[in-house]
Amino acid sequence: MAQEEKETLEDQMTEGMASSETQATEEAEEGTVDPLEAAQAEAAEWKDKYLRAHADFENSKKRLEKDKNNAVSYANESFAKDILSVMDSFENALAAMNSNNENDSDTYVQMIEGVNLTYEQLKKILEKNNIKEIECESEFDPEVHQAIMQVESDKHESGQIVQVMQKGYTIKDRVLRPAMVSTAK
Repeated sequence: MAQEEKETLEDQMTEGMASSETQATEEAEEGTVDPLEAAQAEAAEWKDKYLRAHADFENSKKRLEKDKNNAVSYANESFAKDILSVMDSFENALAAMNSNNENDSDTYVQMIEGVNLTYEQLKKILEKNNIKEIECESEFDPEVHQAIMQVESDKHESGQIVQVMQKGYTIKDRVLRPAMVSTAK
């Protein structure tokens, strides 16, 4: 048995040497590759690398342009959030004035008109700057509404908005402030 193993090892070594000689012969043959073909292959490789780098650059350029446009479009977002509290105050003042009709003096009527005109002017400025009120007439939408509480209601189906506690607003396609609502159970 030892003799057979020894012969097997010798055969494997011989095959390994033959394989090495074949590989060396192939490498020598590759050394005789036409220089024009080698240069063309290298040029094709560099062209591919250039095209990929150029495409990456163009994609980065487009992404940066989009980010820049978003930054410009939403630059006034924090200012817009601050101005919404003024809008709420105007709405509350108008509601209080309209509910108190006991005092019908000319001064009081003119004050209501002045507050109303100021409110409408502020509303137009917000609309001009793509700030719009969120509609609350339909089903509850967690993307634009924030449910504060649930109430029993015979007039509304489950999940419908019963009352708006605070209006919500969007700036272009982003939610600036969600509408705070109560929904039916």
